[in-house]
Amino acid sequence: MKINGIHHVSALTANAQKNVDFYRQILGLKLVKKTVNQDDPSMYHLFYGDEVASPGTELTFFEIPMLARRLDGTNAISRTGLIVTSEEALTFWEKRFEEKGVKKETASLRGGRPALKFTDPEGQQLFLTVEPSVQDGAKPPVHDEIPADFAIRGLGPVELTVAEADKTISVLTSILGFTEKAREQSNNGEIVTIFESGQGGAGTEIHVIEKAEGPAERSGRGSVHHVAFRVADAEELEKWHDKIAKAGFTNSGVVERFYFKALYFREPNGILFEISTDGPGFTVDESVDELGDQLALPPFLEHKRAEIEQRLVPIK
Repeated sequence: MKINGIHHVSALTANAQKNVDFYRQILGLKLVKKTVNQDDPSMYHLFYGDEVASPGTELTFFEIPMLARRLDGTNAISRTGLIVTSEEALTFWEKRFEEKGVKKETASLRGGRPALKFTDPEGQQLFLTVEPSVQDGAKPPVHDEIPADFAIRGLGPVELTVAEADKTISVLTSILGFTEKAREQSNNGEIVTIFESGQGGAGTEIHVIEKAEGPAERSGRGSVHHVAFRVADAEELEKWHDKIAKAGFTNSGVVERFYFKALYFREPNGILFEISTDGPGFTVDESVDELGDQLALPPFLEHKRAEIEQRLVPIK
């Protein structure tokens, strides 16, 4: 029973079309699933990943039109990492961001790896980091302007900024089985404690920053909604449910998401954690070549397709 890394990260956008324009056209990620929020089918849920929708590569977005902007603060998922496989790739992205007008910072080190912080047009805070190894079977997303060797290959470390770090760290280590890897000071003086899971590597890491003073983040466009952790299968997820419940955490119980099964709970600083199975995956209802082309609905929403499509603004 173990956490095998980051499964996906889900964030918020106010405009699905502009979101696709940035993440598909500028970052070169593949739109691997165009579906809806299963808890509120009136809004899109977009999944971006590698060419074959490998587990651990998906950055996802819920569209909430007219959503107010995020106000920075603590007790939030403050930045999401994405992996490239070389420093040459990082140089490529620095130049591309300059050409495309993407707001970025000077490249620095994070967790001993070169890293490049940047933001999307809605203020979503991200960074690219170098991780030479990628999981078996993963393939770089195909894009006319981005060579395969420089493509973004999946999710990297996820950064949490919290008011009381010890409480979050206790959940990561005592319950979820993460181990502390390093502690370092960022360029602005913040102490970053780095934890890894599974076999280690950038795609398994959580970076915790303590910020004891100041308000909590006000969620809005550019916020991250939750982070999900990978487990092997449904049988193991049931065991995680038992462990989370016995630890005293209110939780969702195991939820059927069709593409995976999930369990949700909040850690003591209020950040929403999810534990998700790798399978059955996003090719359960579409071939690799068809991924993201049409609106995909789980079977339990298919009978509402006409009503759902009527309420959604088409994405080009």
